Amino acid sequence: MKLITAIIKPFKLQEVREALVDAGIEGLTISEVKGYGRQKGHTEMYRGAEYSVDTLPKIKLDILSDDVETVTATIIKSANTGKIGDGKIFITDVEDVIRIRTGETGSEAI
Repeated sequence: MKLITAIIKPFKLQEVREALVDAGIEGLTISEVKGYGRQKGHTEMYRGAEYSVDTLPKIKLDILSDDVETVTATIIKSANTGKIGDGKIFITDVEDVIRIRTGETGSEAI
């Protein structure tokens, strides 16, 4: 089992979620996060004064799956705008999963 964590632009959430559902991915966790990468934030104007925004709003998706290729290809295709800040995908190994309600473990718990 792998945990696929994707950081995407907020306005792409609905499109990515729908694409994952269409690809047969049933469960995911969505978190609103802030951060920056190479983009290093940006400047904005407020009441005539310019100020720096150091962190940018992003969406973090966590998906537990055995089908890493389908999940990552779906996210890449649906989240891509071709502009800086499209995001990243991180893939980590998951040693075990336990469903709290039933005590099921492994793939049965997904």
